[in-house]
Amino acid sequence: QVHLVESGGGSVQAGGSLKLSCEASGWTGRRNCMGWFRQAPGKEREVVARIYSAGDSTFYDDSVKGRFTISQDNAKNMVYLEMNSLKPEDTAMYYCAADVRSGSTCSDSRKVPYWGQGTQVTVSS
Repeated sequence: QVHLVESGGGSVQAGGSLKLSCEASGWTGRRNCMGWFRQAPGKEREVVARIYSAGDSTFYDDSVKGRFTISQDNAKNMVYLEMNSLKPEDTAMYYCAADVRSGSTCSDSRKVPYWGQGTQVTVSS
């Protein structure tokens, strides 16, 4: 059973930084991709950043490009999201997600099978 646990959320002022961590366990095979999603009240869950386990290719939503960085430590089964220059509109519950299927992209919340419980990020102006 795949298990994902996020940590690192909190409350910061605009312009501040936070680093989210996601610890993965229970893999029976190699994961294909992992992603960070967020969901604000009344809004749909959206992908923020994603990374492929092989090759470290990364992708970002336009709203966070240049401010957020996704990274991974495969030896520790950890994925991170470093968030800088935070804005009030970044306020949301942030979720770690993963997929082990070959060809998966971790870009569509409706298709990603494994999720963490979420960690809240609140940015005040």
